[in-house]
Order: sequence, then structure tokens, then C-alpha cells
Amino acid sequence: MTVATRKPVEYELMEIGEDLGPVEIDIDEHFVKSTAFTVDDYRAWHLGDASPFGGPVAHAGALLCDLLRLLYTRYDPDRDRGLHQREEFWLHSPVFVGERVRLTGRFVDKYVKRGRGYIVTEAEARTIEDDRLIIRHRAIETTEITAARVTEDERVDAVPPRRVRGELPTDRPLGVTVGPETQVGDPLAGPRKVVHQDQMSIYSGAHTFWRSIHTDQDVAVESGLKGTVAQGLMVATYLSEWATDLFGAPWFTNGWMSLSFLAPLFAEDTISMYGVVSGMTPDRDGTRIEVEAWAENQDGQKAVVGWFAATIGQDEGR
Repeated sequence: MTVATRKPVEYELMEIGEDLGPVEIDIDEHFVKSTAFTVDDYRAWHLGDASPFGGPVAHAGALLCDLLRLLYTRYDPDRDRGLHQREEFWLHSPVFVGERVRLTGRFVDKYVKRGRGYIVTEAEARTIEDDRLIIRHRAIETTEITAARVTEDERVDAVPPRRVRGELPTDRPLGVTVGPETQVGDPLAGPRKVVHQDQMSIYSGAHTFWRSIHTDQDVAVESGLKGTVAQGLMVATYLSEWATDLFGAPWFTNGWMSLSFLAPLFAEDTISMYGVVSGMTPDRDGTRIEVEAWAENQDGQKAVVGWFAATIGQDEGR
């Protein structure tokens, strides 16, 4: 589909079951270097020979943005003013530098709630050579409603959702690792990042000349924002970096993350990440450790909250 024939990003035009993609991507040195720059993660697993997998691999969250951008195989990226509301992803395998992957997705649900349109997308990435599953994700984004009247669909969760408390216990020291001695309730501190506009722009496709609330100040202001905002998936990738620090190699093979996006993060904001160990569950491969996590700006406002988890063996973790 050419740029000229792509549809406007409007709620009424999006159909449940509509396929997005496929898109094929080379996981080459340039791809890995671009990811490293945009999220400030230059570890030798990706850019050297220190990977525990026998060769350099892409960052665990490197394909998240590309999975979301499958939307633009059918819809006009210059007319997208949506904001990420929720993100959930499952990691299955690392992808090695030199491999080629195919991304596919589809719309699986849509609804209107409190006057806003929401579209739910599921997508996955697999290697072309051996059809190995790398990552699956499920995203919920707001979309523009153009019709004068739409039917409200106030969703009621069958099970009340868990909520992130976002409070660090004061009776235990703030830790930076997990392992065999970890206990439920242990507080953790993650990386601190400053998000810069050049990183935001490259992450959000400035090289394609798309104009969005992430790359163009005028578009952001016209959309009611005080300035350009970082993509939610940038913060998800920051948190994935932290999970790599905590869990090591198992994060790439059995990691899971579920996030809600509460407030925008703007260029030059400082982002700090914190968490509390919220679960320790034995299984056949070791212990599944879950962390309740959040990211906040320099004013202490929580921008992203959720959970991530992975199963580590007796000698694993960091």
C-alpha cells in the first residue's frame, strides 16, 4: 500500500480482524546501534562479543516500536495522534545480529469509553530462516473519533485489575539485584535516564520524515500538548533494560511485562525507575520473580506503572 492510499488513523475506519503487515527487518549492526543510541544501552551483549547466547543479540525490547508501527502499513503515519495506553509483551527468544525477522499483526478489538476511541492490536516477530518466535505484544492505543455519535462501550473487567501501589518500603535497604536471597517486598532501584529530542526523533521514525507528536513541536502543540512527548515504548524499553540487568539471559527467553501509561514524558525529562518484588513462585525451571515497577519524572510524577517477571535458575540473576 502506497503512502497516498493509506487510510486516516480514525476509529471508524479500523476493523477488528484487519491484518497489519507483514514487514521484514534486518537485525544488522545499524539496527542495533540505533536502538543503543535511542535508549542509552550500549552493553557488550549487543555491540560486542559478551552475550551469553554465543553472539551479539538485539536488545530484548528492540522490536517493540516496529511491532506498533505495523499500523502504518495500512494507515497514514502523519495523521496519527493516538497515545499509548497499555502495553503487554512476552519474550521467547533472543534475535541475533545477522538474522532477518518478519513482523505481523492485526486489530483484535475496539471500543469507545468516556468519549475516546480505543483500538487493541496484537502482533509478533519471528525469524524468517527458522520461524523462531522472538516476541509477542498486545497494545491499546487511543484513536481519533470523527463521527458525531458513537456507541459507548463501558468495559467492566471480569476480575478487578491489580493496581501498582508505587511505594518503596522503608524497612529494607534499596537493592539493585535479584537472586536466591531475594524476598517479596524487597525494594529495587533501576536506571535513571534523560530523554533527549534527538533520541525521541530517531526512535519515532524521523528518518522516514513522519511528522508526529514525538518528532514535531508544531504537531504536538496542535494536538494540545506543551511539547513533543516520548513514546511510551521508549520507557518500556528502558524498563526492559532494567529487567535485563536483574534477570540476565532468562529475560530474553521467558520475560513478561505489562504496563499502563499514565502521563506524558517530554524532551529533557529525567526518568527514574523503581520497583518492589511482588512475587516469588517456584516452577520446574527455577523461581519466577515478579517486580511491581514504575517510572517517574523529575517531579516525582508517575508516568508508567506495571509489572515485569522472569524465571531464573538457582545460580542466575544479577
